[in-house]
Amino acid sequence: MSLTPPERGSVIRYAYLWADEHQRGREEARKDRPVLVLALSVWENNGAIQILVLAITHSKPADIRNAVPLPPAVKRHLDLDDDASWIITTEANAFIWPGPDLRPIPGRVTASVIYGRIPDTLLQQVARSFLANRKRQRAQMISRTS
Repeated sequence: MSLTPPERGSVIRYAYLWADEHQRGREEARKDRPVLVLALSVWENNGAIQILVLAITHSKPADIRNAVPLPPAVKRHLDLDDDASWIITTEANAFIWPGPDLRPIPGRVTASVIYGRIPDTLLQQVARSFLANRKRQRAQMISRTS
């Protein structure tokens, strides 16, 4: 399985830990899911790559400012299911690549954790929504690397 770091805008399979799970003391996610790589940064002291990911879920948010819908055409391009999905922009997981919570995509002939990339226009929309939620102090970040 290739563990080359993904690009911004990539969708990867990951054991995402929701903020409410983290607040209840959980350290492990309940399930693996597609997540969007929103940002990557390189730590100067050791060259480690930190990844910031946002969860993709079938659960419709109560407030539309808390998520960006994932268009059906993009879902097909990524080979995801046909059910409606949203990219949640009120919380994120941060971890050092590659990290223990990456998961291979089931059913792939060649093992990979990367589904593909979303269009840059959608990535920019997600980034604006996440930053707006941070500005309103509505975005939480869970560090998954000790």
